[in-house]
Amino acid sequence: MITINGLHKQFGQLEVLKGIDLKINKGQVVVVIGPSGSGKTTLLRCLNILEVPTSGSITIDDQTTDFSTKVPKKSVDALRKKSAMVFQHYNLFPHMTVLQNVMEGPIIVKKLSKVDARKRAENLLVKVGLGDKLDFFPHQLSGGQQQRVGIARALALEPKVMLFDEPTSALDPELVGEVLQVMKDLADEGITMVVVTHEMRFAKDVADEVIFMDQGKIIERSEPNEMFTQPKEERTRQFLNLIQVH
Repeated sequence: MITINGLHKQFGQLEVLKGIDLKINKGQVVVVIGPSGSGKTTLLRCLNILEVPTSGSITIDDQTTDFSTKVPKKSVDALRKKSAMVFQHYNLFPHMTVLQNVMEGPIIVKKLSKVDARKRAENLLVKVGLGDKLDFFPHQLSGGQQQRVGIARALALEPKVMLFDEPTSALDPELVGEVLQVMKDLADEGITMVVVTHEMRFAKDVADEVIFMDQGKIIERSEPNEMFTQPKEERTRQFLNLIQVH
């Protein structure tokens, strides 16, 4: 489903990703953890081509793009359409209703008719527990509700892969659970997910595999129980001891 080979990303002289190699199978939930500045979010943004890699290749589904040479826009667009991202700060359009926010992508990107886009949006908003909020504007919703709209908006594009960039970090603690529950439901449906998060309980309960990154490299990857109880690398142990996983 996802194959990453030799992925590098530089910002000027700063090398943020230092040769990432990674394979993720269809239906897997992979959680990426690590300290701030380790390259986690940059990796996600490269998968969605919000950041263009400096070199290396990415394959999602049947679309491969090699960034070692100049990449045609058509190839970038084709790869970008394979995934959808849920951001830390919702990024909803404030002047649009909840329904309009979710309809927008399918109409613009997928060229869906307004009738079909509305039907898809309504179904997805029911799915994330917001069927009664269709005509609300973002400012009328709680942070947790706004993030659930963000998830519905990403799902509306029918991506092969869902990318989550610390989706609960901007939420008040009592609102985190409602967003994580929606994500757990998606995992149960077999949707391929790559999640950058500080929610270690979610990683332990839902992930098929946990990846620990530091300084632009994958230091260790394993299934959650092994990662949290018997990490192999000293750097992983240091990090997990610091955040006191129980």
